[in-house]
Amino acid sequence: MDATANTSATLSSDLVPPQWDVPDVFRRRLGDRVGRQRAMYGEGHLLLILHAPPQGEEPERQGRLFWRRPDGVWKANHSHGDIKALDEHLDEFRHILEVLDDREHAATSAAEYFEILSTLTPLYRTIRNLHLALQQARTELNEARDVINFRDEAYELERQADLLLQDSRNTLEFSIAKQTEAQARAGHHMAVAAHRLNVLAAFFFPIATLSAFFGTNMKHGFEEFAAPLPIIALLLVSLMCGVILKWGVTRPPTDDEVRL
Repeated sequence: MDATANTSATLSSDLVPPQWDVPDVFRRRLGDRVGRQRAMYGEGHLLLILHAPPQGEEPERQGRLFWRRPDGVWKANHSHGDIKALDEHLDEFRHILEVLDDREHAATSAAEYFEILSTLTPLYRTIRNLHLALQQARTELNEARDVINFRDEAYELERQADLLLQDSRNTLEFSIAKQTEAQARAGHHMAVAAHRLNVLAAFFFPIATLSAFFGTNMKHGFEEFAAPLPIIALLLVSLMCGVILKWGVTRPPTDDEVRL
């Protein structure tokens, strides 16, 4: 969303307070909704139509109006009603960015980064449009130091929000890529292990089939020798063979196996 986007926020039917002695053109140019963030200038008067920081999933933005008279005195339709209101307006965004920055440093999961991005994305758009509105005001009042300072503060907020947004996106994408890579590696390892088991099964399948079909009972002399020592020895040898087989199946794949 840019400074020309149609973002609307509902206020009263008369957006400009009736006690404000602003040019009539300002009132005629405003509808029942605040609309996009912008600056109006006429007859030495400056009117800023800005948005409060977005809150959750609200479909409309809360509008705030700031009026600068030709003598440099500021009025606002909320808070202190003077230039301090615009300072506090910018401080609100700065405080929210600081909180999000702390959350971004403490985040450890993709879900936490997604929550940060869900809050940060509309906040960044609002700050960007705030900067554009103040830049528009700076163009109209090119020698007003207070407007220049407010514009510069808005630029710093936009830059901070942009950096935080990029860092959060990059970290989230890296986390997803890292998990995907780990899952792919584990899947490949399991496929190699399954291939090795299939090779072993294929190698011993003829012997097992023929032995089961013809039988292989042979006299070996251990049938009645110091029972149960033969069966215990057989179990121990079988376990050792199983350990060796497990190592051969689960060992990391070689370069040739990876290429296959």
